[in-house]
Amino acid sequence: MKYLSTRGHADRKRFCDILLEGLAPDGGLYMPEHYPQVDDATLTRWRSVYHEQGYAELAFAILSLYIDDIPADDLRALCRKTYTAEVFGTGEIVPLRHLDDGLWLEALSNGPTLAFKDMAMQLLGNLFEYELARRGAELNILGATSGDTGSAAEYAMRGKQGIRVFMTSPHGRMSPFQQAQMFSLQDANIHNIAIEGVFDDCQDIVKAVSNDLEFKRRYKIGTVNSINWARLLAQVVYYFAGYIQATEHNTQKVSFTVPSGNFGNVCAGHVARMMGLPIDRLVVATNENDVLDEFFRTGVYRVRGSSDTHETSSPSMDISKASNFERFVFDLLDRDTDRVRALFGEAVPREGRFDLSADPRFALAATRYGFASGRSTHADRLATIRDNHARHGVVIDTHTADGVKVARELRGPLDVPMIVLETALPIKFAATIVEALGQPPERPAKFAGIEDLPKRVQVMPADVQQVKDYIARHCA
Repeated sequence: MKYLSTRGHADRKRFCDILLEGLAPDGGLYMPEHYPQVDDATLTRWRSVYHEQGYAELAFAILSLYIDDIPADDLRALCRKTYTAEVFGTGEIVPLRHLDDGLWLEALSNGPTLAFKDMAMQLLGNLFEYELARRGAELNILGATSGDTGSAAEYAMRGKQGIRVFMTSPHGRMSPFQQAQMFSLQDANIHNIAIEGVFDDCQDIVKAVSNDLEFKRRYKIGTVNSINWARLLAQVVYYFAGYIQATEHNTQKVSFTVPSGNFGNVCAGHVARMMGLPIDRLVVATNENDVLDEFFRTGVYRVRGSSDTHETSSPSMDISKASNFERFVFDLLDRDTDRVRALFGEAVPREGRFDLSADPRFALAATRYGFASGRSTHADRLATIRDNHARHGVVIDTHTADGVKVARELRGPLDVPMIVLETALPIKFAATIVEALGQPPERPAKFAGIEDLPKRVQVMPADVQQVKDYIARHCA
Protein backbone atom coordinates (compact mmCIF):
# COMPACT_ATOMS: atom_id res chain seq x y z
CA MET A 1 0.00 0.00 0.00
CA LYS A 2 1.24 3.46 -0.91
CA TYR A 3 -0.06 6.87 0.11
CA LEU A 4 -0.65 10.10 -1.78
CA SER A 5 -1.26 13.71 -0.78
CA THR A 6 -4.72 15.25 -1.03
CA ARG A 7 -3.07 18.20 -2.80
CA GLY A 8 -1.28 16.24 -5.49
CA HIS A 9 2.37 15.98 -4.41
CA ALA A 10 3.98 13.55 -6.83
CA ASP A 11 5.64 11.18 -4.34
CA ARG A 12 3.91 7.96 -3.30
CA LYS A 13 5.14 6.83 0.10
CA ARG A 14 5.02 3.76 2.32
CA PHE A 15 3.34 3.70 5.71
CA CYS A 16 6.41 4.09 7.91
CA ASP A 17 7.53 7.15 5.97
CA ILE A 18 4.22 8.99 6.46
CA LEU A 19 4.09 7.76 10.08
CA LEU A 20 7.08 9.95 10.88
CA GLU A 21 6.33 12.76 8.45
CA GLY A 22 2.80 13.98 9.32
CA LEU A 23 1.77 16.53 6.66
CA ALA A 24 2.82 15.98 3.06
CA PRO A 25 5.43 18.41 1.64
CA ASP A 26 2.69 20.36 -0.18
CA GLY A 27 0.67 20.83 3.02
CA GLY A 28 -1.82 18.12 2.10
CA LEU A 29 -2.91 15.10 4.10
CA TYR A 30 -1.88 11.57 3.23
CA MET A 31 -4.49 9.12 2.02
CA PRO A 32 -4.20 5.52 0.83
CA GLU A 33 -4.14 5.07 -2.94
CA HIS A 34 -7.21 2.88 -2.51
CA TYR A 35 -9.40 1.48 0.26
CA PRO A 36 -9.03 -2.28 0.78
CA GLN A 37 -12.44 -3.88 0.33
CA VAL A 38 -14.05 -6.03 3.00
CA ASP A 39 -16.57 -8.60 1.79
CA ASP A 40 -19.07 -10.66 3.76
CA ALA A 41 -16.64 -13.56 4.16
CA THR A 42 -14.03 -11.23 5.64
CA LEU A 43 -16.56 -9.74 8.06
CA THR A 44 -17.55 -13.23 9.14
CA ARG A 45 -13.92 -14.11 9.76
CA TRP A 46 -13.28 -10.88 11.67
CA ARG A 47 -16.38 -11.46 13.77
CA SER A 48 -14.86 -14.75 14.92
CA VAL A 49 -11.46 -13.12 15.42
CA TYR A 50 -12.93 -10.46 17.70
CA HIS A 51 -15.04 -12.85 19.77
CA GLU A 52 -12.41 -15.58 20.05
CA GLN A 53 -9.07 -13.72 20.02
CA GLY A 54 -9.94 -10.18 21.04
CA TYR A 55 -9.58 -6.58 19.98
CA ALA A 56 -5.82 -6.69 19.45
CA GLU A 57 -6.12 -9.43 16.83
CA LEU A 58 -8.92 -7.54 15.07
CA ALA A 59 -6.69 -4.46 15.05
CA PHE A 60 -3.88 -6.49 13.47
CA ALA A 61 -6.21 -7.85 10.77
CA ILE A 62 -7.35 -4.35 9.79
CA LEU A 63 -4.02 -2.54 10.11
CA SER A 64 -2.20 -5.17 8.07
CA LEU A 65 -4.31 -4.19 5.05
CA TYR A 66 -2.67 -0.76 5.13
CA ILE A 67 0.77 -1.50 6.58
CA ASP A 68 3.07 -3.71 4.51
CA ASP A 69 6.46 -2.30 5.54
CA ILE A 70 6.36 -3.69 9.09
CA PRO A 71 6.78 -7.48 9.30
CA ALA A 72 3.50 -9.17 10.20
CA ASP A 73 4.85 -10.73 13.39
CA ASP A 74 6.12 -7.33 14.57
CA LEU A 75 2.85 -5.58 13.76
CA ARG A 76 0.87 -8.26 15.59
CA ALA A 77 3.17 -7.89 18.61
CA LEU A 78 2.67 -4.10 18.60
CA CYS A 79 -1.12 -4.54 18.58
CA ARG A 80 -0.96 -7.07 21.42
CA LYS A 81 1.33 -4.79 23.41
CA THR A 82 -1.09 -1.88 22.95
CA TYR A 83 -4.56 -3.30 23.46
CA THR A 84 -4.48 -5.04 26.83
CA ALA A 85 -6.83 -5.18 29.79
CA GLU A 86 -4.05 -3.67 31.91
CA VAL A 87 -3.93 -0.56 29.71
CA PHE A 88 -7.65 -0.22 28.97
CA GLY A 89 -9.21 -1.59 32.14
CA THR A 90 -11.22 -4.30 30.42
CA GLY A 91 -10.52 -7.20 28.10
CA GLU A 92 -13.32 -6.01 25.83
CA ILE A 93 -11.38 -2.77 25.26
CA VAL A 94 -14.44 -0.98 23.72
CA PRO A 95 -17.57 -2.53 25.30
CA LEU A 96 -21.05 -1.46 24.16
CA ARG A 97 -23.66 -0.27 26.65
CA HIS A 98 -27.34 -0.31 25.68
CA LEU A 99 -29.23 2.90 26.42
CA ASP A 100 -32.68 2.63 24.87
CA ASP A 101 -34.71 2.17 21.67
CA GLY A 102 -31.90 0.97 19.46
CA LEU A 103 -29.39 3.40 20.96
CA TRP A 104 -25.98 2.17 22.14
CA LEU A 105 -22.93 3.77 23.69
CA GLU A 106 -19.49 2.50 22.69
CA ALA A 107 -17.07 3.00 25.58
CA LEU A 108 -13.82 4.40 24.21
CA SER A 109 -12.57 6.10 27.36
CA ASN A 110 -11.09 3.29 29.42
CA GLY A 111 -7.49 4.17 28.59
CA PRO A 112 -4.81 5.91 30.67
CA THR A 113 -6.14 9.46 30.17
CA LEU A 114 -9.86 8.61 30.19
CA ALA A 115 -10.53 9.77 26.61
CA PHE A 116 -11.06 8.12 23.22
CA LYS A 117 -7.76 9.59 22.00
CA ASP A 118 -5.97 6.83 23.97
CA MET A 119 -7.34 4.25 21.53
CA ALA A 120 -5.06 5.51 18.77
CA MET A 121 -2.36 7.30 20.73
CA GLN A 122 -1.23 4.23 22.67
CA LEU A 123 -0.65 2.44 19.37
CA LEU A 124 1.01 5.49 17.85
CA GLY A 125 3.51 5.67 20.71
CA ASN A 126 4.48 2.05 20.19
CA LEU A 127 4.71 2.48 16.41
CA PHE A 128 6.93 5.53 16.79
CA GLU A 129 9.27 3.81 19.23
CA TYR A 130 9.48 0.72 17.01
CA GLU A 131 10.24 2.59 13.80
CA LEU A 132 12.67 5.06 15.37
CA ALA A 133 14.63 2.18 16.90
CA ARG A 134 14.66 0.42 13.54
CA ARG A 135 16.12 3.54 11.90
CA GLY A 136 18.32 4.64 14.80
CA ALA A 137 16.56 8.02 14.60
CA GLU A 138 14.86 10.61 16.81
CA LEU A 139 11.56 12.47 16.45
CA ASN A 140 10.30 15.76 17.85
CA ILE A 141 6.53 15.66 17.96
CA LEU A 142 4.67 18.94 17.62
CA GLY A 143 0.97 18.80 18.40
CA ALA A 144 -2.09 20.91 19.11
CA THR A 145 -4.81 19.98 21.56
CA SER A 146 -8.18 21.34 22.54
CA GLY A 147 -8.14 19.09 25.57
CA ASP A 148 -7.74 15.34 25.15
CA THR A 149 -5.21 14.81 22.36
CA GLY A 150 -2.46 16.42 24.42
CA SER A 151 -2.73 14.27 27.51
CA ALA A 152 -3.25 11.11 25.44
CA ALA A 153 -0.12 11.86 23.42
CA GLU A 154 1.98 12.78 26.43
CA TYR A 155 0.99 9.70 28.41
CA ALA A 156 1.69 7.52 25.36
CA MET A 157 5.08 9.13 24.63
CA ARG A 158 6.46 9.86 28.11
CA GLY A 159 9.74 8.08 28.61
CA LYS A 160 9.80 6.73 25.05
CA GLN A 161 13.29 6.51 23.59
CA GLY A 162 14.15 8.99 20.84
CA ILE A 163 10.96 11.06 21.24
CA ARG A 164 10.29 14.58 22.51
CA VAL A 165 6.78 16.06 22.64
CA PHE A 166 5.98 19.76 22.20
CA MET A 167 2.25 20.16 22.80
CA THR A 168 0.42 23.43 22.21
CA SER A 169 -2.95 24.14 23.84
CA PRO A 170 -5.24 27.19 24.14
CA HIS A 171 -4.31 29.00 27.36
CA GLY A 172 -7.11 28.81 29.92
CA ARG A 173 -9.61 27.11 27.60
CA MET A 174 -9.34 23.50 28.78
CA SER A 175 -11.03 22.14 31.88
CA PRO A 176 -8.95 22.17 35.10
CA PHE A 177 -8.71 18.37 34.97
CA GLN A 178 -7.49 18.38 31.37
CA GLN A 179 -4.88 21.03 32.16
CA ALA A 180 -3.71 19.12 35.22
CA GLN A 181 -3.33 15.87 33.29
CA MET A 182 -0.91 17.55 30.91
CA PHE A 183 0.84 20.20 32.95
CA SER A 184 1.55 17.98 35.97
CA LEU A 185 3.82 15.68 33.93
CA GLN A 186 7.45 16.22 34.87
CA ASP A 187 9.06 13.95 32.26
CA ALA A 188 12.05 15.59 30.58
CA ASN A 189 10.83 14.69 27.08
CA ILE A 190 7.44 16.40 27.55
CA HIS A 191 7.01 20.14 26.85
CA ASN A 192 3.69 21.95 27.29
CA ILE A 193 3.15 25.27 25.50
CA ALA A 194 -0.02 27.21 26.38
CA ILE A 195 -0.87 29.55 23.49
CA GLU A 196 -2.70 32.80 24.16
CA GLY A 197 -5.55 32.12 21.73
CA VAL A 198 -7.96 29.38 20.72
CA PHE A 199 -7.35 25.85 19.47
CA ASP A 200 -7.34 26.97 15.84
CA ASP A 201 -4.36 29.23 16.62
CA CYS A 202 -2.53 26.19 18.00
CA GLN A 203 -3.45 24.11 14.96
CA ASP A 204 -2.31 26.89 12.60
CA ILE A 205 1.07 26.99 14.37
CA VAL A 206 1.52 23.23 13.96
CA LYS A 207 0.70 23.44 10.26
CA ALA A 208 2.96 26.47 9.73
CA VAL A 209 5.90 24.71 11.36
CA SER A 210 5.19 21.52 9.40
CA ASN A 211 5.07 23.51 6.17
CA ASP A 212 8.53 24.99 6.82
CA LEU A 213 10.27 22.03 5.23
CA GLU A 214 13.79 23.16 6.13
CA PHE A 215 12.94 23.56 9.82
CA LYS A 216 10.89 20.36 9.79
CA ARG A 217 13.82 18.35 8.43
CA ARG A 218 16.48 19.99 10.59
CA TYR A 219 14.56 19.33 13.80
CA LYS A 220 12.88 16.08 12.71
CA ILE A 221 9.33 17.34 13.33
CA GLY A 222 6.47 14.84 13.34
CA THR A 223 2.82 15.04 14.41
CA VAL A 224 0.37 13.14 16.57
CA ASN A 225 -2.72 15.11 15.64
CA SER A 226 -5.26 13.31 13.50
CA ILE A 227 -3.57 14.81 10.43
CA ASN A 228 -1.26 11.81 10.99
CA TRP A 229 -2.79 8.95 8.98
CA ALA A 230 -1.55 6.32 11.46
CA ARG A 231 -3.66 7.76 14.22
CA LEU A 232 -6.78 7.89 12.08
CA LEU A 233 -6.16 4.35 10.88
CA ALA A 234 -6.05 3.06 14.45
CA GLN A 235 -9.46 4.62 15.04
CA VAL A 236 -10.99 2.66 12.15
CA VAL A 237 -10.72 -0.50 14.23
CA TYR A 238 -13.30 0.44 16.84
CA TYR A 239 -15.95 1.04 14.18
CA PHE A 240 -15.61 -2.61 13.18
CA ALA A 241 -15.60 -3.68 16.86
CA GLY A 242 -18.75 -1.67 17.58
CA TYR A 243 -20.48 -3.11 14.55
CA ILE A 244 -19.60 -6.68 15.50
CA GLN A 245 -20.94 -6.20 19.02
CA ALA A 246 -24.20 -4.55 17.89
CA THR A 247 -25.12 -7.08 15.18
CA GLU A 248 -25.47 -10.82 14.82
CA HIS A 249 -25.16 -11.11 11.04
CA ASN A 250 -23.27 -9.27 8.34
CA THR A 251 -26.24 -8.06 6.31
CA GLN A 252 -27.49 -5.80 9.09
CA LYS A 253 -26.60 -2.13 8.98
CA VAL A 254 -25.70 0.19 11.83
CA SER A 255 -25.31 3.94 12.17
CA PHE A 256 -22.80 5.90 14.22
CA THR A 257 -23.09 9.30 15.84
CA VAL A 258 -19.75 10.96 16.50
CA PRO A 259 -19.16 14.14 18.52
CA SER A 260 -16.69 15.97 16.32
CA GLY A 261 -14.87 19.26 15.95
CA ASN A 262 -11.76 18.39 13.96
CA PHE A 263 -13.41 15.64 11.84
CA GLY A 264 -10.76 13.06 12.72
CA ASN A 265 -12.90 10.62 14.68
CA VAL A 266 -15.77 10.59 12.19
CA CYS A 267 -13.33 10.49 9.26
CA ALA A 268 -12.21 7.09 10.58
CA GLY A 269 -15.85 6.02 10.24
CA HIS A 270 -15.83 7.26 6.67
CA VAL A 271 -12.79 5.08 5.97
CA ALA A 272 -14.51 2.05 7.54
CA ARG A 273 -17.59 2.67 5.41
CA MET A 274 -15.48 3.03 2.26
CA MET A 275 -13.91 -0.33 3.08
CA GLY A 276 -17.34 -1.93 3.05
CA LEU A 277 -18.47 -1.89 6.68
CA PRO A 278 -22.31 -1.80 6.49
CA ILE A 279 -22.78 1.70 7.94
CA ASP A 280 -26.10 3.32 7.13
CA ARG A 281 -25.41 6.84 8.39
CA LEU A 282 -22.47 8.70 9.90
CA VAL A 283 -23.91 11.48 12.03
CA VAL A 284 -21.66 14.39 12.94
CA ALA A 285 -22.61 16.00 16.26
CA THR A 286 -21.25 19.50 16.92
CA ASN A 287 -21.57 21.97 19.74
CA GLU A 288 -22.16 25.71 19.26
CA ASN A 289 -19.07 25.77 17.04
CA ASP A 290 -21.07 24.27 14.21
CA VAL A 291 -18.84 24.63 11.14
CA LEU A 292 -19.30 20.97 10.20
CA ASP A 293 -23.05 20.96 10.81
CA GLU A 294 -23.36 24.04 8.61
CA PHE A 295 -21.50 22.33 5.78
CA PHE A 296 -23.56 19.16 5.82
CA ARG A 297 -26.77 21.21 5.91
CA THR A 298 -25.85 23.85 3.32
CA GLY A 299 -22.67 22.93 1.43
CA VAL A 300 -20.89 25.98 2.82
CA TYR A 301 -17.67 25.50 4.77
CA ARG A 302 -17.11 28.70 6.74
CA VAL A 303 -14.18 29.01 9.09
CA ARG A 304 -14.72 31.34 12.05
CA GLY A 305 -12.08 33.61 13.48
CA SER A 306 -10.81 33.38 17.04
CA SER A 307 -13.29 35.99 18.27
CA ASP A 308 -16.20 33.96 16.82
CA THR A 309 -15.09 30.61 18.23
CA HIS A 310 -17.31 30.03 21.24
CA GLU A 311 -15.98 28.84 24.59
CA THR A 312 -18.36 26.03 25.53
CA SER A 313 -18.90 23.30 28.11
CA SER A 314 -17.73 20.72 25.55
CA PRO A 315 -14.39 22.47 25.03
CA SER A 316 -12.61 19.73 23.08
CA MET A 317 -14.91 20.61 20.17
CA ASP A 318 -14.33 24.36 20.33
CA ILE A 319 -12.83 24.23 16.86
CA SER A 320 -13.76 26.14 13.71
CA LYS A 321 -11.17 24.80 11.26
CA ALA A 322 -11.58 21.04 10.90
CA SER A 323 -8.18 19.87 9.71
CA ASN A 324 -9.29 16.33 8.76
CA PHE A 325 -12.21 17.57 6.70
CA GLU A 326 -9.88 17.84 3.71
CA ARG A 327 -9.70 14.05 3.55
CA PHE A 328 -13.44 13.69 3.09
CA VAL A 329 -13.65 16.51 0.55
CA PHE A 330 -10.86 14.74 -1.36
CA ASP A 331 -13.09 11.68 -1.73
CA LEU A 332 -16.26 13.74 -2.28
CA LEU A 333 -14.60 15.54 -5.22
CA ASP A 334 -13.46 12.26 -6.80
CA ARG A 335 -9.89 12.75 -5.57
CA ASP A 336 -9.41 15.85 -7.72
CA THR A 337 -6.15 17.12 -6.21
CA ASP A 338 -6.21 20.38 -8.16
CA ARG A 339 -9.64 21.25 -6.78
CA VAL A 340 -8.69 20.24 -3.24
CA ARG A 341 -5.52 22.31 -3.43
CA ALA A 342 -7.55 25.30 -4.61
CA LEU A 343 -10.06 24.91 -1.77
CA PHE A 344 -7.73 24.18 1.13
CA GLY A 345 -4.37 25.45 -0.04
CA GLU A 346 -5.59 28.82 -1.23
CA ALA A 347 -9.24 29.66 -0.61
CA VAL A 348 -9.53 28.79 3.07
CA PRO A 349 -6.52 30.79 4.28
CA ARG A 350 -7.51 33.75 2.09
CA GLU A 351 -11.29 33.83 2.44
CA GLY A 352 -12.09 31.42 5.26
CA ARG A 353 -14.89 29.75 3.32
CA PHE A 354 -15.91 27.80 0.26
CA ASP A 355 -19.27 26.81 -1.14
CA LEU A 356 -19.99 23.41 -2.71
CA SER A 357 -23.77 23.76 -2.65
CA ALA A 358 -23.96 24.13 -6.44
CA ASP A 359 -21.67 21.14 -7.08
CA PRO A 360 -23.86 18.09 -7.79
CA ARG A 361 -21.41 15.98 -5.82
CA PHE A 362 -22.40 17.78 -2.60
CA ALA A 363 -25.62 15.73 -2.49
CA LEU A 364 -23.45 12.61 -2.42
CA ALA A 365 -22.28 13.51 1.09
CA ALA A 366 -25.62 12.19 2.30
CA THR A 367 -26.63 9.75 -0.42
CA ARG A 368 -23.36 8.01 -1.28
CA TYR A 369 -21.34 8.63 1.87
CA GLY A 370 -24.12 8.53 4.46
CA PHE A 371 -23.37 11.77 6.29
CA ALA A 372 -25.88 13.65 8.40
CA SER A 373 -25.36 16.20 11.15
CA GLY A 374 -26.84 17.98 14.13
CA ARG A 375 -26.01 20.57 16.75
CA SER A 376 -26.17 20.70 20.53
CA THR A 377 -26.03 23.59 23.02
CA HIS A 378 -25.12 23.97 26.68
CA ALA A 379 -28.79 23.64 27.66
CA ASP A 380 -29.05 20.49 25.54
CA ARG A 381 -25.98 19.03 27.24
CA LEU A 382 -27.37 19.63 30.71
CA ALA A 383 -30.75 18.13 29.79
CA THR A 384 -29.17 15.07 28.16
CA ILE A 385 -26.83 14.43 31.11
CA ARG A 386 -29.77 14.66 33.53
CA ASP A 387 -32.00 12.43 31.40
CA ASN A 388 -29.41 9.67 31.00
CA HIS A 389 -28.62 9.73 34.70
CA ALA A 390 -32.29 9.63 35.71
CA ARG A 391 -33.40 6.92 33.29
CA HIS A 392 -30.30 4.74 33.00
CA GLY A 393 -28.11 5.59 35.98
CA VAL A 394 -25.39 6.51 33.47
CA VAL A 395 -23.31 9.68 33.79
CA ILE A 396 -21.90 10.84 30.46
CA ASP A 397 -19.46 13.63 29.70
CA THR A 398 -20.44 16.82 27.92
CA HIS A 399 -19.17 15.84 24.45
CA THR A 400 -20.85 12.44 24.62
CA ALA A 401 -24.00 14.28 25.64
CA ASP A 402 -23.79 16.28 22.41
CA GLY A 403 -23.64 12.97 20.57
CA VAL A 404 -26.54 11.36 22.43
CA LYS A 405 -28.74 14.42 21.91
CA VAL A 406 -28.14 14.46 18.16
CA ALA A 407 -28.36 10.66 17.88
CA ARG A 408 -31.82 10.65 19.43
CA GLU A 409 -32.98 13.22 16.89
CA LEU A 410 -31.54 11.36 13.87
CA ARG A 411 -31.51 7.71 14.86
CA GLY A 412 -33.85 6.40 12.11
CA PRO A 413 -35.47 2.93 12.08
CA LEU A 414 -35.12 0.98 15.33
CA ASP A 415 -33.85 -2.09 13.47
CA VAL A 416 -30.71 -0.09 12.56
CA PRO A 417 -28.71 0.22 15.79
CA MET A 418 -27.39 3.73 16.43
CA ILE A 419 -24.01 3.65 18.18
CA VAL A 420 -22.80 6.83 19.89
CA LEU A 421 -19.04 7.02 20.30
CA GLU A 422 -18.17 8.01 23.86
CA THR A 423 -15.43 10.63 23.96
CA ALA A 424 -14.30 10.91 27.60
CA LEU A 425 -15.17 10.08 31.17
CA PRO A 426 -17.24 12.78 32.93
CA ILE A 427 -14.58 13.59 35.56
CA LYS A 428 -12.74 15.54 32.88
CA PHE A 429 -15.60 18.06 32.85
CA ALA A 430 -16.68 17.95 36.47
CA ALA A 431 -18.01 21.53 36.71
CA THR A 432 -20.71 20.91 34.11
CA ILE A 433 -21.63 17.56 35.66
CA VAL A 434 -22.10 19.33 39.01
CA GLU A 435 -24.24 21.95 37.26
CA ALA A 436 -26.38 19.22 35.70
CA LEU A 437 -26.65 16.75 38.58
CA GLY A 438 -25.71 18.69 41.69
CA GLN A 439 -22.92 16.27 42.48
CA PRO A 440 -19.44 15.59 41.10
CA PRO A 441 -18.77 12.55 38.91
CA GLU A 442 -16.74 9.59 40.08
CA ARG A 443 -12.99 10.20 40.05
CA PRO A 444 -10.57 7.29 39.45
CA ALA A 445 -8.29 6.91 42.47
CA LYS A 446 -5.12 7.41 40.43
CA PHE A 447 -6.21 10.98 39.64
CA ALA A 448 -6.99 12.06 43.19
CA GLY A 449 -5.67 15.57 43.81
CA ILE A 450 -4.21 15.94 40.31
CA GLU A 451 -5.26 19.59 40.07
CA ASP A 452 -3.04 20.42 43.07
CA LEU A 453 0.17 18.95 41.62
CA PRO A 454 3.00 21.27 40.47
CA LYS A 455 2.55 22.51 36.90
CA ARG A 456 5.18 22.54 34.15
CA VAL A 457 4.03 24.75 31.26
CA GLN A 458 5.28 27.67 29.15
CA VAL A 459 2.77 30.39 28.18
CA MET A 460 3.37 32.04 24.77
CA PRO A 461 1.58 34.35 22.35
CA ALA A 462 0.20 32.85 19.14
CA ASP A 463 3.49 33.37 17.33
CA VAL A 464 5.00 30.72 15.06
CA GLN A 465 8.55 32.00 15.40
CA GLN A 466 8.48 31.91 19.21
CA VAL A 467 7.33 28.29 19.10
CA LYS A 468 10.11 27.46 16.62
CA ASP A 469 12.68 29.15 18.84
CA TYR A 470 11.44 27.17 21.86
CA ILE A 471 11.74 23.89 19.95
CA ALA A 472 15.23 24.76 18.73
CA ARG A 473 16.43 25.61 22.25
CA HIS A 474 15.17 22.35 23.68
CA CYS A 475 16.53 20.19 20.86
CA ALA A 476 20.10 21.49 21.26
